[in-house]
Amino acid sequence: MSQPPQPPQPPQGPPAQPGGGFGAPQDPSGPVPPGFGAPPPAQPPAAPPAGPAYGYPQAPPPPPGQPAAGAAYGYPQAPPPPPGAPQGPPPAGYGYPAQPGPGTPDMATQAFGAVQPPQPQQYGMYPPPAPFPGAPGGAGGDGKAKQRMAIIISAVVALVLVVGGGVWFATQGDGKDDEAKGTTGGQDAGKQGGADGGAKAPATVDGKLLFSVDQPTVDDLVGVKGHWVTDQVYAKVDVYKLVGYGLSGGQKWEIPLDGEVCWASRQATADGKTAVVVKDGKPSSEKKYGGPCSQVVAIDLNKGEKLWQKTAKAGDQDIRFDEVTVGGGTVAAGGTSGGAAWALADGKELWKPKPGEDCRDDGYGGGGKLVAVRRCGDYSRPQMQVQTLNPESGAVKSVYKVPAGLQYVHIASTDPLVIAVDAGGSTGSSASDFLVIDDSAKEGKLRSKISTENGKFTPRCPSTDVEGCLKLAITKDTLYLPSEEHASGNTQQVGRVNEIVGFDLATGQSKGKAEGTPGSTLIPLGADKDGYPIGYQEPTYKAGGKVVRIDPKSFKTDVLLKNPAATADSERRLTPGSHYGLWSQGRLYLGSSYANKARSVSFGKEYLAMIFGGS
Repeated sequence: MSQPPQPPQPPQGPPAQPGGGFGAPQDPSGPVPPGFGAPPPAQPPAAPPAGPAYGYPQAPPPPPGQPAAGAAYGYPQAPPPPPGAPQGPPPAGYGYPAQPGPGTPDMATQAFGAVQPPQPQQYGMYPPPAPFPGAPGGAGGDGKAKQRMAIIISAVVALVLVVGGGVWFATQGDGKDDEAKGTTGGQDAGKQGGADGGAKAPATVDGKLLFSVDQPTVDDLVGVKGHWVTDQVYAKVDVYKLVGYGLSGGQKWEIPLDGEVCWASRQATADGKTAVVVKDGKPSSEKKYGGPCSQVVAIDLNKGEKLWQKTAKAGDQDIRFDEVTVGGGTVAAGGTSGGAAWALADGKELWKPKPGEDCRDDGYGGGGKLVAVRRCGDYSRPQMQVQTLNPESGAVKSVYKVPAGLQYVHIASTDPLVIAVDAGGSTGSSASDFLVIDDSAKEGKLRSKISTENGKFTPRCPSTDVEGCLKLAITKDTLYLPSEEHASGNTQQVGRVNEIVGFDLATGQSKGKAEGTPGSTLIPLGADKDGYPIGYQEPTYKAGGKVVRIDPKSFKTDVLLKNPAATADSERRLTPGSHYGLWSQGRLYLGSSYANKARSVSFGKEYLAMIFGGS
């Protein structure tokens, strides 16, 4: 269970320049954009009326000299281009800059989802995100939206194309051709994440509860977040221990721990090795909540063995860590005191925070790569960087400077590199925008931006932790997000409904949507070994949950697993919308994040873990 960060004392004198992931701070190339001060909280005004439904004729563009429909009041309009310059594009989608004039401090915005007049594509640019078919129209006009635009505007200026004597923002087409095709859009919607689409539909399995782990008896709330599955074992974080089970059930091993598990890496190597952060001691009369989260433990899941247990020192004190991950053969832990790393194989210390550094690693994203989120300067107005590292030395291979004004960065994927930021208007999900980064060169570059549109899409990221986002799936070229729930529009279908929408990582445009079942929520769960996105349909009032496979070309869903109605209430408690779920080898693994006192009134039995499958 991660600890809330404590703001440090502000540094004396001006903040130092951003530094590298390991070693002395580096000299950034080019000036750092100015920070964006957060305004005091305010109640948002009433939302404007929704725009026309999908397929409804759009209003023609305004005559020259008049502001575009949906433009924020008071924002200057783009001036006409000078003689000889190419014709500028239409106003961009919400959150994207329009043409700037000399000395223009801000750009006009256009309501999200407004269809733009078609324009020929100009080399070097990417288009605004097209609305997915059936998306609710209209854009919010509150102060948060303007704040969000002002922050994210600096992320897209790197995509500026210089033509002649002026600077112009170019867009692709308006997306009408894509929308007219129905659920799929874009020319490259065929092959997604290794999946060609259009494959033979798999058979639906009538699932059953294969085995389960009962909720442990505790006197107070205890964190038990984390579970893994290999080809040999299913392992679950338990109260002050890790427990391994055979794939058909039955306990295989148990590893006692010094205290509560603060964080469990989602990442594990191909041969079943992973890591956790553990408290240095259990609750006692002197320490009601146990010791600090300072112990990093590497585990061999297949063998049920503790490989090593390490701490990192700052003077004579153990450094506290908020999270840990595994990437490229390295175990890396980060937090408000900075980051440290060890070789997974033998526990050799690779790096740790240096005294007097003005930069520190908040945390890391693992997997095939190791990526650091680095914080430099004043805590309340930091310059954030995303650094792809050499996992063996900590040397920085690529640096992307996050737009000024953003304080927390979440790594949704390291390969491809996709980060989530909260620039306002995230409705509590801590992810207002996803930025897709090209980290192939030393200077990372923004490929595209995908907005969650102030709650129109509902992923869930932790408020301060680097890893840990839920309710999304990422393949090699597509980000899948759940839409907000809305009326089904069918009087014969009871309950609200939502969709999973796919966004092209190269362009930020929506490609299509997979329809959910009315009366429950459809949640992205991940991707299978063939690259197909996998979704989880939560239980309805009369049926158990379902696992579906989404065709990345047609966005048609095939039901892989139907869980029984008898365990639906218990299954609903462990929904992947709140707890990290796993789909592996045709089985669904659901695990709880917390153990708590037994409730006096409960709907359905409470489990620590439930494993569903056909056999």
